[in-house]
Order: sequence, then structure tokens, then C-alpha cells
Amino acid sequence: MADLPTTLTDAAAALDAGALSSVELTRAVLDRIAACDDRLGAYVTVCADKALDQANAADARRARKDRVGPLLGIPYALKDAIVSRGVRTTAGSRILKGYVPPYNATVTERLEQAGGVLLGKNNMDEFGMGSSCENSACCPGRNPWDPARVPGGSSGGSAAAVAHGMGYYSLGGDTGGSIRLPASFCNVVGLKPTYGRVSRYGLIALCSSFDTIGAMTRTVRDCALVTQATAGVDPRDMTTLDAPVPDYLAVLGKPIQGLKLGLPKEYFGKGLDAGVEKVVRDAISELVKQGATTVEVSLPATKWAIPIYYLCLFAEASANLSRYDGIRFGTQLPDDPDSVVETYFRSRGAGFGPEVKRRIMLGTYVLSAGYYDAYYLRAQKARTLLRRDFEAALAQCDVLVGPVSPTVAFKLGEKTDDPLAMYLSDIYTTPINPAGVPALSVPCGFVSGMPVGLQLIGRHLDEATLFQVGDAYQRATDWHTRRPPELPASLAPVERNF
Repeated sequence: MADLPTTLTDAAAALDAGALSSVELTRAVLDRIAACDDRLGAYVTVCADKALDQANAADARRARKDRVGPLLGIPYALKDAIVSRGVRTTAGSRILKGYVPPYNATVTERLEQAGGVLLGKNNMDEFGMGSSCENSACCPGRNPWDPARVPGGSSGGSAAAVAHGMGYYSLGGDTGGSIRLPASFCNVVGLKPTYGRVSRYGLIALCSSFDTIGAMTRTVRDCALVTQATAGVDPRDMTTLDAPVPDYLAVLGKPIQGLKLGLPKEYFGKGLDAGVEKVVRDAISELVKQGATTVEVSLPATKWAIPIYYLCLFAEASANLSRYDGIRFGTQLPDDPDSVVETYFRSRGAGFGPEVKRRIMLGTYVLSAGYYDAYYLRAQKARTLLRRDFEAALAQCDVLVGPVSPTVAFKLGEKTDDPLAMYLSDIYTTPINPAGVPALSVPCGFVSGMPVGLQLIGRHLDEATLFQVGDAYQRATDWHTRRPPELPASLAPVERNF
């Protein structure tokens, strides 16, 4: 991979110049996946034949100058919760391990139209329930910077694949930090767009009112390119917003002089690792050096963000996952059941992992008679406070700036026995989803050899300003150009269950 372009933008330029073909580029990336992924666990499914067919088609399109764009012939991947026609999609769960969708998600369809080359499906926490990629029923994911650590979750495989050169970009899903946290842990860029900016049609649902699809890339420019291709209203998703999609590339390179950066005091308090805080504050100083100013703001409802987020998520997840019963969806156990009830018990009991079962039970509890008003309804009302906090804070500034996570990537197994500690990894990311605003993670340094992400949070539908600020930061720094070391040959392969 050393002789090949390292970013989507560079790969597109090489293809346009005729320096290599899409088939050559795709073969090289597939070779890297074959050489590395048995030890990294970034992919659940690799569709090599489909990728090469699409690469051939892309080369033919380029030869006849047919709708040549920046994504034509570029190899990419999808989180395993985004459906793709004819390619297995499991959501990281045993209950869907044999599911092959008969249709494409809207984002998959748009990338196909742009001439993208689908490499396969990236590993993830089961149904998006996790912050470490350890809850995958396929195999636990590893961090390419240190295979003894987690890549983050739930889109951990997407971040690891992009960081390690096993795809030029990947689409992930973000329900409470599932793009931004792994982007921070693996030193890539990750966007959680405004709720409704990108269609969720074809995304296997976790929490429908929080779920978003966004891009994970090497650079902010690459992220803007992918978002440009995937954003926009979709008649198949009634929650998409009928708002014009601006030219995101037009803001790249624009100076940030005069922009006001809001520093939420709740994001720089107790619990934030000192090393992470220093790296983030150094990044803010770089933006100030370029002419931005800072102002302290407050997001007082942050202290309630975790219970608000999880109560809503548990309830919606319980409802969304009720369809996986071995009859309507999912693997049926046993093959010849004595009753419908036996099918439910056996299929769901064997098909779901411990974290999914925990969240289904908690969600069912908070939706049950006598507890609905006390928990779910109250959480929905409190959710309004989070949204108002962001509206008030962003009225005082152009962008909010802070850390993505209180720490760098933690060790595999370190938090698996303590769900609450795992949930607190998302303390700075979960408030954004109930508020519906966009947020971007940008590489900004390292602590003890592990990456740190800078989180930029914007106004509703204002991804453009996030790209402007993130691009300005990357033009002045080189953190995003740093690549993880090659995996040691002695590293044992991950144990795969399917």
C-alpha cells in the first residue's frame, strides 16, 4: 500500500491521470485486507468478486467519460448495519448471520451511482450496542495502533479499516458516538451529520430517533466529498430534511479568522484525562492562532445526558428488535418448533448477545405499564433540555469545540464487566444525538502513542462550518497523516464465529 495513494482525494487524482486503474487499486486494497484482517477483525464480509466487477465498470465509465466524479472507482466499505443488495448484512449479530438483503440502502444506492467500489461490510458491536466493538458476535475488533486495545464502537471496524489502509472510506452509523468515538480512537475523521441530512433508509435500526449515517475518512476534504454524494432528501425516509445540500468543497480552504469557538465548561471538567485535555487545548490554540476566538459556554443538561440517552435508546431498541423473533426476521431455532413461543425463546435466546439482551430487558421495563411515564416519557421531556442547551450555546458562537472521549482507547476486556463504565466513554458524544445537531471528529494528537480526536459541534444543518474549521486545522497540522504501524506477524488471528 506504500506506493498507492493514501487518501480518497489522491486516489481520485491518480485515477483521473491514468496512473493506475480502479481494478489495480481495488486489487491492492483487497490484497491488504487478505494480508491483515485476520489479525485486525475489521471486516465481517469481504465481497471481492463484486468489488472487481464494480471496478471494471468504473474503468469503463472513466474511459467513455461517463459521469466521472471523485468517487468513481474508489474502494470503500459499509458498516455491517447498512444493507447492500446481494451482500451479507448481519449487524454484528448471530440472529442475522445468514441475512442477504434483496435491496440497497439509499446511501448504498447513491454510492453505486457515483461509481464506488464496495469491498465489504465492516465489523461492529451487535446492533450498534457498544462503545468498543467487543460486542460483535462475529469477532472482537482490534485497534490498528495497538491490537491490545479496542477500536471504539460501535463502528469500530469502519474506523480500523480506514486507518489501516483497507479502504479509502467507510460509512458508519452514529446513535450516540458510534462514528466519532472510533474515529478518535483510530486517528481518522468521522462525521455525525444533522439528523435528517442523510437518509436512514436501509440502516438496520437501533434507536430510530437518534440513528444517523456518516462518513469515516482520512481527511476532512475526503469526508466532505462523501457527504456531498450521500446527503439529501429521500422520499423513502420521511425523517430526511427537504433542505438544499450546500457545496461543501466551496468552504474548504476558507480562513477561519473571526469565527467564534465555544468551549463547553462541562466538557473540560472532572473525568477528563489530563493528557487528552492538553492535546485538545493545544488544538484549540492552533485554531486561535489562525484568527478564531473563544468563549466559554455552558451545557448544563450534560449531567443528565447519559440517563436521558440510554432510557430513550433502551426503549426504542426494545421496540425495534422485537421483529427479530425467528419468524418474521432472524434465524429460526429449532427448525421444527413445537410452538411459536418456543421459537421466540430459542431464536432470541441463541441469536442475541448479552449486551443486546440487557438493553432489550431494560427497554421493555421502561415501556411497561406503570413505568412508561416515570422513565421513558420523562426522558423524552428532558431530551428537550439538551436540545435547548445546544441552541443557546450555539447562539453565542459558531462552533462548539471539545474532546470526543475522556480517554484514549482502552484495553480489550477492560470495561466488559462494567457496563456503566463503558457507557461513560460516550459522555461527550451522546448529548449530540438527542439534540440532532452535527458533529465532526478530527485527529488532533496522541497520548502515550494512542490517537485523540477533537470534536467540533455545529448548528442544525451546518456541516459546512464544521468542514471549514476541520480543514483549516488539518492544513496547519499533520496528525491526520500519521499511519499506524504494520501489525506484527506474530499477532494471533482474531477468533471468528461466522
